[in-house]
Amino acid sequence: MIYHVVPLTVWNTAPGRTYAPDSLAEEGFVHCSPDEPTTLAVVNAFYRDVPRPLLVLVLDEARLTARVEFEAAAPAPPPGVAGDVLFPHVFGPLDRDAVDHVLEVRWDEEGRAAGLSRRD
Repeated sequence: MIYHVVPLTVWNTAPGRTYAPDSLAEEGFVHCSPDEPTTLAVVNAFYRDVPRPLLVLVLDEARLTARVEFEAAAPAPPPGVAGDVLFPHVFGPLDRDAVDHVLEVRWDEEGRAAGLSRRD
């Protein structure tokens, strides 16, 4: 399983179609994380000011039709993530049927991502 962060409003924009975030057009791939702790570090580094609720799609790589490659963070991983951690990059849109389940980011009183909870 790999993890992708997305605001609820963005995820709900076109529920009948594959999901292609801006990074796919801009960078050629969809950013993902390899595990929950890395996902929380990514949220704290890049998503603290994004409208909430903030979701994490847990994707089954085997159900994605696009190629997935694990690559080093460039230029560096976010704070709290070791330099040898590889990040999954999906080179195409995310198939909605590849979503195994959805988690929601829980925030602490300082506005930092503190955990992930299963969303019904």
